[in-house]
Amino acid sequence: MSPRHPLFLASIIGPAVQTQAEIMPQTYDYGYQLYQEDSDRIKVESHYVRGEIDINDATSFRFQWLNDAISGASPTGALPGSSQPYLSDVEDVRTGILGAISRQFGDHRVELEISKSTEDDYDSRGYALSDKLELNQKNTTLSYGINYLDDSVKVPGLGNHEKNGYDLFTGVSQIIDKDTIISANLTLGYNDGYLNDPYKVVQRNEIVTIPDGLGGTIDVPVVNIYRENRPDHRFRQVLQLEGTRYFEPADGALDVVVRLSNDDYGIFSETLQVEWRQVVAGHLMLTPFFRIYHQNAADFFVNTLNGLPIGTPAADPNGSGINYSADYRLSAFNAFSGGLKISYQFNEIFSASAAYERYVMSATGGTSDHSPEQSYPSANIWTVGVNAEF
Repeated sequence: MSPRHPLFLASIIGPAVQTQAEIMPQTYDYGYQLYQEDSDRIKVESHYVRGEIDINDATSFRFQWLNDAISGASPTGALPGSSQPYLSDVEDVRTGILGAISRQFGDHRVELEISKSTEDDYDSRGYALSDKLELNQKNTTLSYGINYLDDSVKVPGLGNHEKNGYDLFTGVSQIIDKDTIISANLTLGYNDGYLNDPYKVVQRNEIVTIPDGLGGTIDVPVVNIYRENRPDHRFRQVLQLEGTRYFEPADGALDVVVRLSNDDYGIFSETLQVEWRQVVAGHLMLTPFFRIYHQNAADFFVNTLNGLPIGTPAADPNGSGINYSADYRLSAFNAFSGGLKISYQFNEIFSASAAYERYVMSATGGTSDHSPEQSYPSANIWTVGVNAEF
């Protein structure tokens, strides 16, 4: 098969650039994903519909609708074996919509995107403005833009709390030759406001003194839980490097992504993702993949409040004072996932895909840097989708 085969080419660098005389195709996708953690923990069922419609030769509109239903149980942060519950029941539905309009201005492709999602306890509104500039006879593409998120968190018993997110991003992709493309992207993100998870708690061993009825007192050991107190701001930097190379003798392509992330929580993470895209029998593509992730613990990660120099923790923490969280997602851990994606092109219009992925998370670092082993999930992820292009 030629490296110019449309099925293979689209999987690497997307649709080919078209002239003003051509009509760009309209595309529509439907996808379903089932995420199921072991031991009947968290289950998420996701549906999405998305598409792109050309208004004229220079202007296009794309949209997406999604629906996520989550149920099951998730660690609260309280240690197992204590008097506090370790898992809390979770049930919620998220519905989101996104619309974006883009227009070509010479070598620039400018896009404005607006999104909104709603859950029982979380509302988010997003706005993004980006530009892609083609240079060097369209062999080089520069991209840059800004995102803004305006979110409202409904904290049980405490009302609504606000938070904001700002992202600046820039990137460059370069076609090296007919078989090779590389890219680099940098994102600077800043969040402020209520950054706590309202369902995560931290426990502390305490002594309660009560009268004994005889004129004296009795000290009773108890375990109390308190809401976590994360900082009210977070600054992160993410660098992503990617390279794709087509190997003509094998009629396949290797795609490698390296991602480095750092933030002022004290978390540094590294991700390596590798995919091999293999064309089989003309219209069938098999894509085995794996992903490795590692991060260290946040500076304020703790398993308990025992020993911290604080009085009675605030009922509604606002980020001030000493910060603390027992959320396993802020601990030191490794994560590995691997699986297989199958894609089939039925004809010039219709295609379909299916994928299976196994995800495993495990603790790493010292005992004070990670949560109990039971906190870290393993999951099976199944995805199916259909695509139509006219």
